[in-house]
Formats: sequence, C-alpha cells, structure tokens
Amino acid sequence: MEVVQAGGVGGGAKEEAGEKWRLRLGLGARWAVSAGLLWAVWNVGWRAAGEWHARQGTAESLERAMRLDRRNGAHAVARARSLQNSIRGTKPGEVVELWEAAVALNPNRAAWWVELGGAYEWSGRTEEALRALEKARELFPRSPDVNWKVGNFYLRAGRHAEAQKALKRVVRDDPEMGRGVFDLAWRAGYEEEVILEAVVPDEPSARMAYLNFLVETKRIQAAKKVWAKLMAQGMRVSVQAAFPYLDALIQEGEAEELRQAWRAVEEEEHEARPATTDTENEITNGSFERPIVNGGRDWRVLSADGVRVSLDTSEFFEGRRALRVEFNGKNNLAYSHVLQFVPVEPNRSYRLSAYLRAQRITSNSGPRVEIYDHGDRERLFLSTEDIGGTTSWAARTAEFRTGGKTHILVVRLARPASNSLDGRISGTVWIDQVRLQAVE
Repeated sequence: MEVVQAGGVGGGAKEEAGEKWRLRLGLGARWAVSAGLLWAVWNVGWRAAGEWHARQGTAESLERAMRLDRRNGAHAVARARSLQNSIRGTKPGEVVELWEAAVALNPNRAAWWVELGGAYEWSGRTEEALRALEKARELFPRSPDVNWKVGNFYLRAGRHAEAQKALKRVVRDDPEMGRGVFDLAWRAGYEEEVILEAVVPDEPSARMAYLNFLVETKRIQAAKKVWAKLMAQGMRVSVQAAFPYLDALIQEGEAEELRQAWRAVEEEEHEARPATTDTENEITNGSFERPIVNGGRDWRVLSADGVRVSLDTSEFFEGRRALRVEFNGKNNLAYSHVLQFVPVEPNRSYRLSAYLRAQRITSNSGPRVEIYDHGDRERLFLSTEDIGGTTSWAARTAEFRTGGKTHILVVRLARPASNSLDGRISGTVWIDQVRLQAVE
C-alpha cells in the first residue's frame, strides 16, 4: 500500500493560489501608480493652463485661471487687485470674496490677510478688518510692512495707543522706514513729547534718526527739545553724529545752544580728542594740534582745484604743527575753503589774532584772515592784511565790535581773486595760533 504524505497535493494548491494573489497585488499596484501619474499629469496640465491664462492679465483670463486651477490662491489675488485698480465701478463685496478665497487657500500668507483687512475696511466692515489685520500680525509679528498697515488702520480708527505701538515696532524692525513713521506721526497731530516717548524707540540710533528728521524738516525748536532730553538722559553722541544738529543751530543763529551742544560732544570725545583747555579762546583747535573733524565748531577744510591742505609737523609757530596750504599756480581762484563757525555775543568787542608765514606766494592778492557775520555780511565784514612773497612768521590782528544781531561769525583763511592779467597764485602759506578773544 502506497502512503501519501500529508500536505503533498494540498500544499501545491496553496502555492498556486498565493502566486495568483501576488500577481493581482502587483497588477493593482501598477494600476495605482499609473492612475497617480495620470492624475499628476492632469493636475500639472490644469495648473499650467491656469498659469497661462493668469499671465494674460485680463478679467476674463483671470476668471478662467481661477476655474482651471481652483487650488491656487494667487489667481484670486490677481483678480482682486485688478478690480481694485480698475477705473470702473467695483463692488467692494466682490473684492472681499476674492481675498477671502485667497486666504482660505493660503491661510499662512500674512500679506494677503493685510489685503483682506484693507478690503474689509473699504467695504465698511471695520471689525472684520481689524481681525484680519491682527491675524496678519499674528503670522508675522515683526514685519515692518504689516505693522505699518496695522498702525495706519488704528490711526484712521482713532485708536491712537495701538497705532503708536505698531508704528514704534516699524521703526525698531526697519530703521529705514523711520522717516515715514515720523512724518505720519507729525501729520497725525501728535504732541512732540508723545512722538518721542510713544513712537520713537528708546534706542540711541532711533532717537538720533528722529533728531535728524526734525533737522531736515526745519523743526528746529522741536529738535532743541529732543536734544535737551537726550542729554538729560545721559545719551552719548559722537561729534560726527551731531553734525546735522550742530549745522542746524549754526544756520538758525542759535549761538548759546551751539556752545552747549558742542561742549557735550567734546566731552564725549574727550579721550580721543581732548577738549580745548583755552577757555578764553572762542576758536576751536586754533593751534591745529588736534586732527580736524570738518564739522560742528571745528575747522572745515573744503576741497578746491589746485590747492593742497595738510597739517604740517615740520613748520609751525608754536606747539607741534600748523596748517599748510599750497597753491599750484594754475588758477586765479577766489579761495575761502578753510573756515570755522564761531558763536559770539552781540554788542561786544573782540580781538582776532593769527600767525601766518608765506613761501614764494606769487600773486598780488595774497592769503589773509577774514571775519564776517554769518547771518548778514552787511552787519560785519573785515579782514587782516594779506601776506605775500616769502616771510617769516608774522602776526595778523583785527579788533571789532559785534552788532546787536550778530550771534555767529565765520572766521576763514581766504584769498580773493586777483584783478591783474596774470592773477594765478602759487606758493605756500602756513597758519597757526588763531585766537578770538572778548575784550572788556
């Protein structure tokens, strides 16, 4: 009798069934992949068609792009903007619906929420506008653009505390937008103290930017108050950073404020540039022992063709150096490019002195020192005797009395143009120990 092992024939049937199942699975997987590829191709095709229509930019093409590519919020955005820019009558509700559709498709786009807020406000839906703008700020709290629009919305709504907070954030996160913020705050009618405390960030760079804005917009009295507050708070300001404010004081003839502001910045620069110890001399750095900073109450050396200016450590009247001015002989120029603005008191007598030395000055119109009223030369103008040829060090002096309206003088090394046929000037002049002292 032949014995059949258990599982012999039955096992073969199971293997055959398993193979068929695997074939079915493989076929199903291939169909799934093919279907996925077909869907992807179809989707890409519709998206490409939508993009093509969107690029046409017409109302009809944008609407077709929205129908073809319903999942792309950018088409709704483009259509909304085209309606907003249209010169024809546009229904606010239609624009709102488009922006709502856009943010529904792309809820994390802060800029679109801002636009939706604007559309709500346009249609008179103020509370919804506020919620949309707050959503934008929630998504991008440090966006200067978002905070700018939020701040403007609050301003229009009369919610000034919130407006000021948003505008302050704009300046903090993007200092370059500060001028626009400051201008908006002034046009909104905010008090000077409110702007400084509630809109300008409590940071040195922001406060100096605000001070410079006041200077640029000719709000000098407000600038003086800001400067006084900064000094009272112990803010440290470099000489160069103070130049715009100092120049504004000079232009306005604010002599006492100029003195105080210059004293403050000189103290700030004390270690690098020791303040003058000659308290009786109204001229700053009259001995030229310190570097020239070209601004404020210090000397200003302006460039001029055919002239070279330098600090000379090998030739001086006293101390360790003097200012050297070389003319190359190619021009008959009117030279007045070394100067200083000096605050003085009205109705007071002064004595100016300076030491000059010349080497081969060829013109009949030589260098000299001139003094005049910065506000009006008709009130005061005088000069010392000029210097020519080759000379040793010689004093040049002038005594005068200021008038009742003279507050700031200009003291300069000058050379008027010659009236001779060959008036070109060549040679070198040195100047040292320039002093302006009140005479009792």
